[in-house]
Amino acid sequence: MEKRTKINIAIFVLLVGMACMFTAVVTDYWAVLSPTVKKVNATCEAAHFGLWRLCKKQIYISADEYEEKHGCGPITLPGDENCTYFGHFTPGQDTEIFEHKTQKEYNISAAAISIFGVAFMILGSLCLIGSCTGKGKGRFYLLKPSGMFFAFSGLCSFISLEVMRQSVKRMIESEDTIWIQYYYSWSFGCACAGFVLLFLTGIALLILSMPQMPRNPWETCMDAEPEQVE
Repeated sequence: MEKRTKINIAIFVLLVGMACMFTAVVTDYWAVLSPTVKKVNATCEAAHFGLWRLCKKQIYISADEYEEKHGCGPITLPGDENCTYFGHFTPGQDTEIFEHKTQKEYNISAAAISIFGVAFMILGSLCLIGSCTGKGKGRFYLLKPSGMFFAFSGLCSFISLEVMRQSVKRMIESEDTIWIQYYYSWSFGCACAGFVLLFLTGIALLILSMPQMPRNPWETCMDAEPEQVE
């Protein structure tokens, strides 16, 4: 397979990774939380949240849908939903039990790290555009910083995932919360896919942009013939 074809495949995979990363950042289904269901044929309040918002949903649990030792839900059941931005992003509002000090610090950290990841993704995209639209052999040197930026973006996504995981774990273990059950939803899965695709493809793009290895052991990289990527 030619080097140009490999670069094109890497660019396509990067586009998929960027779409996954952006979807994870802007959606609110990183984790779904459920309280104890105390009685059937009544409403209970489940929640799902992302980096920016907490959405609470009033779900009616009938006797047919109730399962013993299961929480309120599933979240896909119909019900009235109310989404609010976290109190630490909107100062001046009353905070709730969900938003105590430690939880606030975790969510701010996860959101900030994700913003850094998006910034690296944008820088990598600009270098990639410059490489694809430029002229001359020098334009392929932009693939190196592009690969590094995408790898950094994937690394930020991984750190954000771990911070969010620790946030949910600490919240569930707290005695000050009503939530007893949780699971990670599709936004969390998008962030995982974004991490894998951006990090691994960024490294691959960096390797593909390296000079051609010498064909003989007595050659140096400077002596080897330059590889054409056209």
